[in-house]
Amino acid sequence: MSTTYADRWIECTPDALRIRGYYFPWGTKAIPYERIRGIRRVKLAALRGRWRIWGTGNPRYWASLDPGRPGKDTALILDLGGSVQPFLTPDDPDCVVAAIRTHVAIEVTAEEDGRGPFV
Repeated sequence: MSTTYADRWIECTPDALRIRGYYFPWGTKAIPYERIRGIRRVKLAALRGRWRIWGTGNPRYWASLDPGRPGKDTALILDLGGSVQPFLTPDDPDCVVAAIRTHVAIEVTAEEDGRGPFV
């Protein structure tokens, strides 16, 4: 299996996006690319995900485990068509977006003010 992107928590494989530390305590979530309907790029801020290491304060989003999130400035929110959207902070968001877009033709949007949701 060849990987097109990998960091400690996120891996783009030929058939799916794999998110380590998504489930308690260390379960991996595999998302087939065809399930991804859209990607929203947002800026992290104090109450908008930067200090959320894992979990959520907002039932519409789920932040996968990332102890390094406080040192990052960008998050990706995946639209999977359900009520809960994965909230990811890859080391290289541009590479993750590019890897996903090689498998599915989707739009990448950003909040008008660039800020992410309360998470």
